[in-house]
Amino acid sequence: MIINAVKDHSGFAELEKSKVHIVVEIIEYMPNAVVSKTIIKKATGNVTVSSFDTGEELAEKTSPFDNYIQIIDGAAEVTIDDKKYKLNLGEAIIIPAHAKHHFNADVQFKMISTVIKSGYED
Repeated sequence: MIINAVKDHSGFAELEKSKVHIVVEIIEYMPNAVVSKTIIKKATGNVTVSSFDTGEELAEKTSPFDNYIQIIDGAAEVTIDDKKYKLNLGEAIIIPAHAKHHFNADVQFKMISTVIKSGYED
């Protein structure tokens, strides 16, 4: 797999602009791991793609910003403020700002996370 990335002065590698990317191929699964790659990161927000191996999870956390999650491979379980949601391929959910949330991988899955920082969050 070849990923076209350009590093800025800080060493951060961002995907090449004005180039077609197959998002599901940007990141691979790794045994017993959660892997994340930032597609684009700006002061106003970021887009990240992540892969979760079966049995992996991210600890519960909160964020001051809304977070749009879209499943691009497999299926995920996300818990938002103690309510569980099952997201299948192609499905998405918005995690509200300040909501407790965590992810669990009953099966492998990949997702895109999009955070927009408007400056007007509650």
